[in-house]
Amino acid sequence: MKSISSKIYMYILYIFLYLPILVLIVFSFNQSKSRANWTGFTLHWYADLFRDERILTSLLNTVIVALAASVLATVLGTMAALGIHSMGKFSKSILMGATYIPVINPEIIMGISLMILFRFFVTHSGFQFGFATLILAHISFDVPYVIYNVLPKLRAMNPNLVEAAQDLGCNPRQAFFKAVIPEIMPGIFSGFLMALTYSVDDFVVSYFTSGTNVETLSVTIESMTRVKVSPKINALSAIIFVVIATILVVKNILENRKLRREMALSRAAVKEAGSRR
Repeated sequence: MKSISSKIYMYILYIFLYLPILVLIVFSFNQSKSRANWTGFTLHWYADLFRDERILTSLLNTVIVALAASVLATVLGTMAALGIHSMGKFSKSILMGATYIPVINPEIIMGISLMILFRFFVTHSGFQFGFATLILAHISFDVPYVIYNVLPKLRAMNPNLVEAAQDLGCNPRQAFFKAVIPEIMPGIFSGFLMALTYSVDDFVVSYFTSGTNVETLSVTIESMTRVKVSPKINALSAIIFVVIATILVVKNILENRKLRREMALSRAAVKEAGSRR
């Protein structure tokens, strides 16, 4: 009975989470502009979407900012995680607390504070609002998610791995790239995906730090919805959801395959050890 109730609860939860997205995707194929009435199937809104220069430009800006910020945040976050992992308990607890602040800090506060900071540089130098400010702002809230994904992999790693690699002939640099990085790569990749997702999704910080020259997709959608929600927004949202869902599915498939290979190798090693005895 407990198992059945747990399954029912799980189904209700997933319906609650994904039904609105499903409705949005269905109505992106609706001939009518109304969300309440279904009048027939059409791909008209998708065609209109790919003819809208403002949306396409905003999408390109979003992809550039998200990829640049995610890659840089992944590098910086991984380096920070390695540094935090090697510290003492007291220093580690202080830094972990500081790292958690951008995660729980309201976006409106972060957006306004970054805008004030960038405006200071604009006033006292040739620095301008645009791609640079957007990328820096996105890095600031992406890095903590990378750190929190990489640290558990570092804790689970065998502490003698580097020494073992050096005993087998690796220098410290080779030991790091051939032994440590492969061990923590799932955490690095997960952190990159989280950073990419948050960068694509962000509105508040982007709104305050983009200036007037660069417009991201979230800012464009917000300005378009002030008048009326166009079905083109439904089509765009459907495409973004499918792309992100596909990336996550592929990631899970690859991780499951790697886990199965590791389990198979472990069982083979156990059998070989048993046969030697």
